[in-house]
Amino acid sequence: MIEKNHWNLEDIYVSNSKWVFNLALHYLWNNEDAEEVTQDVFLKVHHHLNHFRGESQLKTWIYRITVNSALDHLKASKRAKRGGGFSFFSLNDDTTMRTFNHPGVEIENQEEVEAVMRKIALLPRKQQEALILHKVEGYSISETAEFMNLSSKTIEGLITQAKKKLKENLNLDEERPVILSSKSILDNGFN
Repeated sequence: MIEKNHWNLEDIYVSNSKWVFNLALHYLWNNEDAEEVTQDVFLKVHHHLNHFRGESQLKTWIYRITVNSALDHLKASKRAKRGGGFSFFSLNDDTTMRTFNHPGVEIENQEEVEAVMRKIALLPRKQQEALILHKVEGYSISETAEFMNLSSKTIEGLITQAKKKLKENLNLDEERPVILSSKSILDNGFN
């Protein structure tokens, strides 16, 4: 195991907090929840840093903590809105209960971007994750593969499937390309 005092927690926070927040925001759709999850992620990093074995990059480990924390937050929110208890529905079943409030989206684009994000949220989790990492966050195929602990070929397949499903869900014809990036989503949804 790596000694905890080998790492400077402030450096870890400074170099990773922005992308952790953005990743959480893509799952949670609003600033306050993403901030809460970002804080939770770095508390977990602080408390469990001495358990980090170094089998992957630190960034990959933090990525997994972020995704799991965001998904846990969504599950908790769904339980609270439904009055507690267990639900046998997936996270994708009811995006209508979630409010889209992205700080980077201009008011006039809010509805269109929200519609695209709702369709992305309906994708199977691995397709959603691969699509967000590669097309929205701009990570390479190999970086996305490392984050998700999958092969590059698997990531390419997940992205292809996700784009095909998005075209169907958005009623786009087969010839129209699906171009996703933070800029295209924030500017106008799909270009």
